[in-house]
Amino acid sequence: MHRRDFLKFIAGSAASWPLAASAQQAGRTRRIGVLMAHAENDPEFRTYVSAFREGLEKFGWKDGRNVHIDFRWGALDDAEARQRAAKELIELQPEIILTQNTPPTASMLQQTRTIPIVFVIVADPVDSGFVQNLARPGGNATGFTIMEPTITGKWLELLKEIAPRSKRAAFLFNPATTPFANIYLNPFKAAAASLGLEAIVATVHDRAEFDAVIAVQAREPNGGLIVMPDGFMNVHRAEIILLAARYRLPAVYPWRFFAEQGGLLSYGSEQGDLFRQQRPMWIASSRARSPPTYQCKRRLSISWYSTSKPRRRSVSRCR
Repeated sequence: MHRRDFLKFIAGSAASWPLAASAQQAGRTRRIGVLMAHAENDPEFRTYVSAFREGLEKFGWKDGRNVHIDFRWGALDDAEARQRAAKELIELQPEIILTQNTPPTASMLQQTRTIPIVFVIVADPVDSGFVQNLARPGGNATGFTIMEPTITGKWLELLKEIAPRSKRAAFLFNPATTPFANIYLNPFKAAAASLGLEAIVATVHDRAEFDAVIAVQAREPNGGLIVMPDGFMNVHRAEIILLAARYRLPAVYPWRFFAEQGGLLSYGSEQGDLFRQQRPMWIASSRARSPPTYQCKRRLSISWYSTSKPRRRSVSRCR
């Protein structure tokens, strides 16, 4: 399928949202709620918000003119803060909501089962209870998953390429922010066995544990590190990159910005694209608040960044 602006899900809702000119004439301002997983001062995720606004403007919707966007930030690993932020957005009565990451989406769906929700960067929306299935979401939510779980096999293959003597691979994640962990763990273990690698589950529960957990993996030779797609890992990416380098532990990361900040290698989908370029997700009636009718999409855009040999390989498609 051709890539189009993701935010056409709003601009394309012509059945209920008039064109920008008509909306201005009517003097009505539409309202969108956005619940972001990361802190507002994180420059990587601020670019996603810019992409969000740019996508809207391409279809005539300008923040502060005919649409008002309410943001809440940092709703990742603090359940109480997530619920508070979700409740605040609901009280503002948005006509549509965008959520980033699994925990914020879960919190938002606990607050409303009527307002249409589009989620992005969610690993397993079915087992997470957000949708009935990918083809027919049901309920009031639909959106984009991030990567095929079998990508874990590619991460391990890359680890073997950059460190051919590898005998062990540790999968790093925080169970509190990855309720979907098994969707990656199971194929990770299977792929490791096929490559003759010992699969190690390396969990952290707070920032203080990173040093000890990574040091343990480096204690014996021929080990390697794979970082799970996990918002907690994103927040603490600078520390993970520093520790992997300090302990000389070869590491493969899921997102481009890890490699851009000095990580050895990244291979994964482009998160920012989900905020700007995609097919429309639904035509939602803001008056009747109809549930989403578009099927969930699995993102298959892959980018490969290497610090040792800078390059980017990108293949983009959705299904």
